[in-house]
Amino acid sequence: MLAASNTSSIGPSLSKVIVPSELSEIEGKLADFPRGTFRIGLLIPMCGSAGLWAPSCISSAQVAVAQLNAKDGINGRPIELIMIDSALEAQTPVEEVINSLIEVRAIDAIVGMHISAVRQNLSKIVRQRVPYIYTPLYEGGENTKGIFAIGDTPDRQLGPALEHFCNDMNIKNWALVGNDYVWPRSSNTYAAEKLSQMSARISFEKYMPFGVNDMSGLVAEIAETDAEAVLISLVGQDAITFNRAFGEAGMHERMIRFSCAIEENGLLASGEDNLKELYSASSYFGALSTPENENFRERYYAIHGETAPALNSLGQSTYEGVQFLAGLMTTHKDDWSDKDSRCSGAISFDSVRRPNKAEQPLGVAPIYLAKADGALFRIIKKL
Repeated sequence: MLAASNTSSIGPSLSKVIVPSELSEIEGKLADFPRGTFRIGLLIPMCGSAGLWAPSCISSAQVAVAQLNAKDGINGRPIELIMIDSALEAQTPVEEVINSLIEVRAIDAIVGMHISAVRQNLSKIVRQRVPYIYTPLYEGGENTKGIFAIGDTPDRQLGPALEHFCNDMNIKNWALVGNDYVWPRSSNTYAAEKLSQMSARISFEKYMPFGVNDMSGLVAEIAETDAEAVLISLVGQDAITFNRAFGEAGMHERMIRFSCAIEENGLLASGEDNLKELYSASSYFGALSTPENENFRERYYAIHGETAPALNSLGQSTYEGVQFLAGLMTTHKDDWSDKDSRCSGAISFDSVRRPNKAEQPLGVAPIYLAKADGALFRIIKKL
């Protein structure tokens, strides 16, 4: 599914947000659109295992667009979003779609919230033709010129959390489960090294294909080990399926669960009874009580209403992606293609995760540890 948003002209109100329309209605005319707008290809999964993230991602990006368009857009051009399905299960491979859109100059930039395997494929396609902002947590190490990865990485997110579990909670035996692609495998390689440093060990490790409908067998395998905790690197619906099987088996009585990628939508879908002893670490939670998040929440619900999709780290990341893009184009309008993720900390932009204080280094977003409390996360501590 592809869709384009018809944004309003630049004005003072954040309420002028148009519901996205189908790209098929205008697809043949994209190359002929007036160049007065700044078009962003918003890459988000709209189907498959990660499809549940789409509503929050779209809604958060729209808040950034409304906020920027209420001023002067990007470099004086009002922003238009083109929503593009970046799921592995999408009918048309996203690489084909993006290459075509770039060739006809239909998009000026990309903001992507999708899995790392898609980013790696797209890096060979985009080739510095448009700036590419990659927003979610990921395995780290993305230094391709023209690509800017702004999400949490294992050294800042996973490492401190494991230190808390091993040192403060004395959990020494771990099971590792994840989907079979680069982020889970790279993250678990990091986890193995970190756990070894703390005299902890891995009792079980397994990787699953996307879209497994029954995780009871995997849970039964974990039950046969002496693991005291399971690190979950499953994506979207697969994590939900695992949580349901884990809860039904009563495994929370034997071990805790920890994930860097389970967010508020995942909690809602898993069911409250299946969330006992479930932890997460992230630089953003919907319940985060900071001035920056309070301002963001106010803007978000003012635009979308109280029945808006749940606020969560992956959805909120598209807000920061659009805002980061605006900051990048302000600072590096003419030389962005020579830059990469290593310059991200020096870009000034409106952030929900980073304190807007002069004494706070720009590149630092605090990481929080939270525990599932019903269908919400309750923040326990700053790591």
